[in-house]
Amino acid sequence: MFNQFVIPGALPTVYYIPDFISEDEESYLLQQVYKSPKTKWTQLSGRRLQNWGGLPHPKGMLVEKIPDWLQTYCEKISSLGAFSGKKANHVLMNEYKPGEGIMPHEDGPLYHPTVTTISLGSHTLLDFYTPVNTLEGDAPQTEENRYLFSLLVKPRSLLILQDEMYQHLLHGIRPCTQDTLTDKVVNLSTAGALSGETLTRSTRVSLTVRHVPKVIKTKLMLGRK
Repeated sequence: MFNQFVIPGALPTVYYIPDFISEDEESYLLQQVYKSPKTKWTQLSGRRLQNWGGLPHPKGMLVEKIPDWLQTYCEKISSLGAFSGKKANHVLMNEYKPGEGIMPHEDGPLYHPTVTTISLGSHTLLDFYTPVNTLEGDAPQTEENRYLFSLLVKPRSLLILQDEMYQHLLHGIRPCTQDTLTDKVVNLSTAGALSGETLTRSTRVSLTVRHVPKVIKTKLMLGRK
């Protein structure tokens, strides 16, 4: 992997690659996202999403073909060695309108322990937290006192989280329309931003590209009674 893209202010290991795709690629990808059939969208309370490649499941993901326009980026990210020589086979696409976010969560054991995300359309702040019950003492387990730091994720960037960042921390996005940057944003210089800046969110689409180890190939199921 490209060590010049490691963010030293975070835990191991974050790679942040600005301008991973061009503005033309970003426009093309957004066109494809919004050309997808309405049936591909799932509406949740704070956002809507599309699943490509299948639905990850503890018993195995039933593999579906990823369209060529997405497969190109699966291959591009896999070729960086992000998945330890394995190939990306799943893309989760989230649309966040201004004021929408996602609760602190972990991605869990269904995936190879690496998450890679291409952002389209808008920046966001990705916030990181210690899990509940890992703090010492009797302090209440609030989001506020479990909060550690943030990453500024700009459009067209690629973010890669591995190791402790993936396995030990929760990550989330606060539901707000503006972000005021502080020194708690550990990749300010890499993202070309300054502490004290206020950034206004617009609609962001994230392409989360992952490797699901446990799969069921449809061909194996054909012809079985």
